[in-house]
Amino acid sequence: MNTTEKHDERIAKMTFASVYPMYIAKVEKKGRTKEELHQIIKWLTGYDEKKLHDLIEKKVTFETFFQHAKLNANAHLITGLICGYRVEEIENTLTQQVRYLDKLVDELAKGRKMEKILRVA
Repeated sequence: MNTTEKHDERIAKMTFASVYPMYIAKVEKKGRTKEELHQIIKWLTGYDEKKLHDLIEKKVTFETFFQHAKLNANAHLITGLICGYRVEEIENTLTQQVRYLDKLVDELAKGRKMEKILRVA
């Protein structure tokens, strides 16, 4: 699926730190924990607690956030709709990676089992 260049650019320049509190609020509102959120972020990006905290403190953009990530080999298994886009069809790599994270957060908030979220066979 095509996103506009302007849309992709806006996502790239958005800071992870500005969205992170919304992720926490979303999952906690649904009875999940910050630790579970960190678990899915670690699964997707390879970032441990210290690195994640560092990136939040530095207020890095999503572009920088994903540039330094070691994307999980099973990230391509993340499919479905998020924000009106089918994640597996997004052509811009960075936008797709951000939407992967959005999708995982959404699944966590919806009460999906952790092994399903982390694509454990």
